[in-house]
Amino acid sequence: MAGIIELLDPLYEVAYKIPHLKLRTQLINSGEAISPLFAEGFAKRRNQKEILRFYEMAMAESDEVISHLTKAEVLSKRFHSISYQKVLYLKDRYKSLSKQINRMIKVYGSYKK
Repeated sequence: MAGIIELLDPLYEVAYKIPHLKLRTQLINSGEAISPLFAEGFAKRRNQKEILRFYEMAMAESDEVISHLTKAEVLSKRFHSISYQKVLYLKDRYKSLSKQINRMIKVYGSYKK
């Protein structure tokens, strides 16, 4: 999970070049939501269901970032200020993050409290 915060800088770089305000806002909001959801889940560590719920929401936000980046990828063909390579890099990193979160949910969910 290391690097969630570090991914925000290149995410902002891409987002602020997107001419569509709604897409830009959604991309930033979903990217910024992941880290606080982890913190909230960790704070609920006495209740396994609550922890898993917050981790699942974090994974959903990461998947949402991927969806918005796919739209940015399409836009990068028309708006050359959006770096196609940076969008692909971010999609790859967020896919990896979603997989890590999913594995963590499965492992953590397999423990009985």
